Amino acid sequence: MQFERSQQLFDRARNVLAGGVSSHFRVAGKPCPLFFERGEGSRVWDADGNEFIDYALGQGPMILGHSPPRVLASVEAITRRGQLFAGQTELEVEVAETLQRLIPCCDLLRFGNTGSEVVHAALRLARAHTGRVKYFKFEGHYHGWFDSALISTAPSLEESVSGRDARPTPVPGSQGQTQSSLDEIIVLRWNDADQLREAIAAHATEIAALITEPIMCNTNCILPNQGYLETMRELCDRHGIVLIFDEVITGFRVGLGGAQEALRVTPDLAVYAKAMAAGFPVSLLAGKREFMQMIADGRVMHAGTYNTNLMVMAATQASLAELQRDNSAAYRQLYSLGGRLRDGLRELCAKHGHTARVEGPGPMFALTFTDGSDIADYRSHVRHTDAAKLARFVDGMLQRGVRLIGRGLWYLSAAHTAHDVETTLRAADEVLSGWMVG
Repeated sequence: MQFERSQQLFDRARNVLAGGVSSHFRVAGKPCPLFFERGEGSRVWDADGNEFIDYALGQGPMILGHSPPRVLASVEAITRRGQLFAGQTELEVEVAETLQRLIPCCDLLRFGNTGSEVVHAALRLARAHTGRVKYFKFEGHYHGWFDSALISTAPSLEESVSGRDARPTPVPGSQGQTQSSLDEIIVLRWNDADQLREAIAAHATEIAALITEPIMCNTNCILPNQGYLETMRELCDRHGIVLIFDEVITGFRVGLGGAQEALRVTPDLAVYAKAMAAGFPVSLLAGKREFMQMIADGRVMHAGTYNTNLMVMAATQASLAELQRDNSAAYRQLYSLGGRLRDGLRELCAKHGHTARVEGPGPMFALTFTDGSDIADYRSHVRHTDAAKLARFVDGMLQRGVRLIGRGLWYLSAAHTAHDVETTLRAADEVLSGWMVG
């Protein structure tokens, strides 16, 4: 495939856009950050006319595929009635009632625009509720790009490890972050129940919240060890710590009730974005009444000019309706095709002698090449996976018309077909059997 037009546009963009892109995570695209012209169903077309089966899906939001007709029709229709009123609509109440019914922890909710901002709101709320300042997060978990949360998301082990099994050292994710942000956080290893118990015993009276991805989607799609989230829930209850689930990825992707329903552990607060509105910018803070009441009565500030604008509410309502249609047939499709693709990749790696890990529930999963060691957290991921080999695989798939996310996370949509999956597996067979042998 040729990417000359994308390269030309990228060179032009660098004269006006910092780095030639509008999001940090796009700049690493290979062979250059690609420029796209349209998307439909499971496919996208770039500026050079190349067609790809898309498993990036806008980094997750396009759960119904690109340009879903019913969602677009709803947005188009409501746009003629207005865009933004600095007031309320019946539509947002209807959407909120649906979400309250679907999400286990949701007694009350507030809408936002991005995942980062509702994470910030959740932490503020936890601090107000407890009167404490610090919080626990886990190494390798991503909770948005704000200063208070962009810590130890993808640190080098040289920076974060003072001893092989030591508690991680907080590492900022960007220049310009303040020392006070680092002082307010304690970073732990995920899936290590003993370390969690020890940390809570030592710091319980300082800790306002514990925030976690219920499935470690941003690193290898690692599942929680049996009983780990239950232990987390019990310890938070015992010590008055607010348990926050970051369901920005898992929410509405693993099921209508998110990971908290699937894994049967209910947090105090949860944040959502991505798959809620089929590509439109909306987010959600949901929680139990005793916590959310502090927002309701004004003790905790939450605001936003663009919150609940008509377009995103229409998109959310239509997207949720599609996900519930025909007794949630979309999820049966996601799990069936996702499982076939995940298992097929495992079989192909074994067939061609590549040690790999393909893990995740199906609607999303991760493929990484490993040395055969067990991977249960961020450190073992860094130590035992081959990032260079994964990059070669991703490039090889791109050349065969399959677009993947560089870190190995795959997203399925309800628009993907059995033909897409078999075409993808044939492409993977070619890549794995060729120049990647060994």
